Amino acid sequence: MIERLETDRLALRAIAADDIDQLVALDADPAVMRFINGGKPRPRAEVEDTLRRALGHRWMAFETSSSEFVGWFGLRPSDVGVRELGYRLRRPTWGKGFATEASKALIVAAFTRLGAGRVWAQTMTVNTASRAVMQRCGLRYVRTFFADWGDPIEGSEFGDVEYELTRHDWEHRRG
Repeated sequence: MIERLETDRLALRAIAADDIDQLVALDADPAVMRFINGGKPRPRAEVEDTLRRALGHRWMAFETSSSEFVGWFGLRPSDVGVRELGYRLRRPTWGKGFATEASKALIVAAFTRLGAGRVWAQTMTVNTASRAVMQRCGLRYVRTFFADWGDPIEGSEFGDVEYELTRHDWEHRRG
């Protein structure tokens, strides 16, 4: 587990059980939850369960200049040598480049410190902001797919997209 990471503007530290109140508040914002569940606040018990499962592969991010909570970033193991990149940011921090900055740092860590051979991410097709982050981080579009949403939300009729970056491609781009 990587305990801490720093970028030019962010400090990331391993997520901990006492982060629950910040995570509940994050998941209570309808705009933050728009592409996750249609904008419904998640119950505290559900956030607590997610937090327990996220220990070891998710980080809390804070602006170094102000110590303000930005959001969380994750590199969830999804297979041997494969990590799924994920992030969720507070609305006041959107559009400042934090998602790209922290994601790039985590991708480097995935390949150099965690032994990943592939990093991937997915989002709804209509989530153009998240797709742009993935592209700026060097992930390439792989496919559009249609998951069973159970309780479909607006935009789910256009499917979801998967992006990836392999170690080979990452090393090639680095020269």
